[in-house]
Amino acid sequence: MSEDPLKALVLVCTLTPSPQDSSSDLLGRQVAEELAVHGVDSEVVRIVDHDVKPGVKTDMGAGDEWPAIREKLLASHILVLATPIWVGHPASPAQQVLERLDAELSETDERGRPILFDKVAMVAVVGNEDGAHHVVADVSQGLSEVGFTVAGQGATYWVGEAMHGTDYQDLEETPEATAKATRVSARNTAHLAELLRDHPFPAG
Repeated sequence: MSEDPLKALVLVCTLTPSPQDSSSDLLGRQVAEELAVHGVDSEVVRIVDHDVKPGVKTDMGAGDEWPAIREKLLASHILVLATPIWVGHPASPAQQVLERLDAELSETDERGRPILFDKVAMVAVVGNEDGAHHVVADVSQGLSEVGFTVAGQGATYWVGEAMHGTDYQDLEETPEATAKATRVSARNTAHLAELLRDHPFPAG
């Protein structure tokens, strides 16, 4: 069994660039804090802070900053995808990440397995409208399709009252239901990642 710390990459898919505050970034960082409780080192990256070209290749050519993000992803055991809900769907940067990950379907490791096997994905969702379960299901399915494994209860979310303007970052304190979901999903994700690191999926 490896004694090296697990690594996580938190991809925040807010539409808001840094250094502006973001509810998705807040929840993503809260997930990172919970993962740290289980010995996981995390790096947080906002997709909109980078020139990620549209496309379904690992490298879309001149100026594309996805290859550098991809290297971080390949060096990680866990991917956390944090996204807001817009018009009932994941934000466009989340869809863009899934589209870029589609290229990994044709990539294999030294054992001939899909390159994203043994990596665990977790989803974090915020919004002030209905749709969290739909977004979790949509994103989780896409991540599973390209090779990630999702732990039991491997998602956390917060949604405010529909048709109101309160954001997650505006709350005076994190609701216990969301805090518990974050704790459980981070714990289960870290546990599964450790298992898959030490006992990889078989080849062939």
